[in-house]
Amino acid sequence: MVHRIAVLVLDDFATLDLGIPGQVFWIAEDAAGRRLYEVVTCTPGGRPVRGSAGFSVVPDHDLSILRTADTVVVPGIHGGSPLTDGTVDGEVRDALLSAASRSRLMSICTGAFVLAAAGLLDGRPATTHWRNAARFRSLFPRVLLDPDVLFIDDGDLLTSAGVAAGIDLCLHVIRRDHGSEVANRVARRCVTPPWREGGQAQFIERPLPEPGGATTAPTRAWMLERLGDRLDLATQARHARMSVRTFTRRFREETGLSPARWLSRQRVERARHLLESTDLPVDQVAALSGFGTAVSLRQHLHATVGVAPLTYRHTFKS
Repeated sequence: MVHRIAVLVLDDFATLDLGIPGQVFWIAEDAAGRRLYEVVTCTPGGRPVRGSAGFSVVPDHDLSILRTADTVVVPGIHGGSPLTDGTVDGEVRDALLSAASRSRLMSICTGAFVLAAAGLLDGRPATTHWRNAARFRSLFPRVLLDPDVLFIDDGDLLTSAGVAAGIDLCLHVIRRDHGSEVANRVARRCVTPPWREGGQAQFIERPLPEPGGATTAPTRAWMLERLGDRLDLATQARHARMSVRTFTRRFREETGLSPARWLSRQRVERARHLLESTDLPVDQVAALSGFGTAVSLRQHLHATVGVAPLTYRHTFKS
C-alpha cells in the first residue's frame, strides 16, 4: 500500500521547503523499484498560492484531500497570521485538527507556527528555525519549544528547523517507516548525508573548515572504515595530528556533536545496515559495528529506535 503524503501550502510559502517532500519522498523505492510514497499538494479552496520568491503554485487539490492522507506536511511560511498574531484561517485549522485524528503531521521550519496556531502543539515538544524562536515562544507559550535541535519526533507530530533540517526529517521518517537501507538510497540520490541526528545543534559554529586549516574530516572518514576497531579519543586525535583538546573542539565545531556521540551514531547506523542486509548473528553484527557485545548493541539500538536487534531485523530486512 503506497503511503500518501499531502503537502499543505499557504500563501508566502518558503519555496525550497515546498519542494523537499516531493523530492525526498517521491524517490523512495523498495528493493524491487516500487515507489513507497505518493505526494500530493493542496491549498485552501484549491486556489493558487504565492511563494516568497516571486512565483505562484497552482495545486491539484483542495483541503479535502487531507482526509485521504497518511501524513500531512506543512512547509515553512515567511508571512501571514500564524507568524504575526498566532492565528490561522478557520478552514485550515479545522482541516488540520481533523487530519490529526488519523494522520501523522509534520512541519518544516516555520510550518510549526501553522501547527501551533491550530492548537496541535500545546503541551508537546517542538522545534522551528532558531531565528524565530523568540517570536514562537511569545505567541505559543504552551508549546515545549526546543530551538537548539534539527528536528523532533514526537510520534504523530514531527517538527524541524530550517531547510536542510527538513531534508533530515524526511529521511528520518523514511528510515522510521522502511529502514536505513531505503533511507540511505534516497540520501544518495539527493546527494545529502544519510543521517544527522535530530538532537544535533541547529547552529554549528564552523560548518566548513577554514581554507588551508586543519580539519577532522579525514579522521572521520578513517573512523568510518574502522568502526569495529577500538577508537578511543586519544587514537582519534593522534590520527588527526592534534591534541585531544583541539581535536574535540574542532570536531564539535564541524559536526555539531562530540566525537563519542558521532561515533556512536555511525556504529548504530552500521549495525542497522547489517541487520537489514545480512543474516549475520547479532553477536557478529555487534562486533563489526564496534559495540563489542550483543548486550551493548541492544542497549544502543533500543535507545535510538526503540526496538531490539532481532525485532529490527524482522521489521526491516529486505
